[in-house]
Amino acid sequence: MLFRRFYDEPLAQASYLIGCQATGEALVIDANRDLVPYLAVAVQEGMRIVAVTETHIHADYVSGSRALAVATGARLCLSDDGPEEWRYRFKEDRGFEPLHHGDRITIGKIIVEAVHTPGHTPEHMSFLVTDGAASKDPMGIVSGDFVFVGDVGRPDLLEKAARVEGASQGSARDLFRSLQWFKTLPDHLQVWPGHGAGSACGKGIGSVPSSTVGYEKRTNWALGIDEESAFVKQVLFGQPEPPAYFGIMKQVNRAGPRVLDGLPMPPVLQSGRLPELLRAGATIVDLRLGTKFAEAHVPGTITIPFNRGFATYAGSVLPYDQDLYLLADSEESLAGAVRSLLMIGLDRILGSFGAESIATESSAGGTTHQLPMVSAEEACRRVDQGAVFVDVRGESEWRAGHVEAAKLIPLPELRARMEEIPRDRSVLVHCQTGARSAIAVSLLRANGWSDVTDLTGGFAAWSAAGLPARTG
Repeated sequence: MLFRRFYDEPLAQASYLIGCQATGEALVIDANRDLVPYLAVAVQEGMRIVAVTETHIHADYVSGSRALAVATGARLCLSDDGPEEWRYRFKEDRGFEPLHHGDRITIGKIIVEAVHTPGHTPEHMSFLVTDGAASKDPMGIVSGDFVFVGDVGRPDLLEKAARVEGASQGSARDLFRSLQWFKTLPDHLQVWPGHGAGSACGKGIGSVPSSTVGYEKRTNWALGIDEESAFVKQVLFGQPEPPAYFGIMKQVNRAGPRVLDGLPMPPVLQSGRLPELLRAGATIVDLRLGTKFAEAHVPGTITIPFNRGFATYAGSVLPYDQDLYLLADSEESLAGAVRSLLMIGLDRILGSFGAESIATESSAGGTTHQLPMVSAEEACRRVDQGAVFVDVRGESEWRAGHVEAAKLIPLPELRARMEEIPRDRSVLVHCQTGARSAIAVSLLRANGWSDVTDLTGGFAAWSAAGLPARTG
């Protein structure tokens, strides 16, 4: 048996290729939109991808399963269990095969058995993998977002991201029952999860790439709780706010992701078009380091530095129904940002600009701005004088400590709730250390708020200065 794990660092996401070396056939599980790694390994190993499947309708990235099936002519085997409203909507695709609990995908001498494990999502499947050339018993389980190393998939996304009111409690109970089945599996079974540390699909996922059933029984907090109500309470407590784009991804992946011709790069545009596009209301994202944006930027552009958190922040504040343009100071950051945006379905990238556009704008008689920033002490004085204070952190951070006068609007909610912020008053914005608040300030200023200032160092600086705060 050939077994390959693929790991996408920005998404903290794992996918798998399982192949029978006797027949040269292979199955891919949980492919993302970048098909090149799967196709390359198949060629290198002399394999034909004959089947594609996934554990569930993903919320954190655009699934590549449909595109991979088109590219290879493979069967597309997807869950048809769970309620009708959370079943795939593209069953008319050539090669689509509905997958139910107990169904088997046979790849040469390898048997992959689907097991319905609802909880994270209603349709979720896990896959027991048996190498028939060696044994009649399974050797491992591809657990998707059901069981992680040290954690389990969060059951609150249908309610928090897809806005299915009241879904969290029922999903948590489903997850508890699925875990009781997991506990019956033999200890030696390997566990191959769908995510590692950094994913928002759990609240404490380990960074170790795989585990065993026996080890998870001993160390995974969720498998140590035997009473359903206690489990439900614990699994729902402390889950972070999901990025705003999660709800959109659920809809996209259920309806059928658009099949791209690779991951196309946008054309490079002349610097002179930048002010023209801004006047027309275009969304232009500055990918440079936050410090560079703070020193000088073209008014109306939005700062989202290209780093590990780029996809999460971009999915939280950028519109899916508008065209996007990018401004970058290196080809590497531009290519990386384009890939990240396409991976989360922000496909409407019409062009890019180089960093020289900033100098061109200045020399042409335009203006460049610095990001307005104030110290914690000055922020406190302004709040006393009536400034509006906006906290863009998450709710759990807010509960741990916040400025009493501040209004909580988590960054993923800011675009939808901007009108709650007065336009005729001075506005101060803060997060924990400054990264998210800089994005928020640039977003507000790009949308017409003129008097908006960032708190240097965020709530951490406020606390370090000994200024008043409260918890709860």
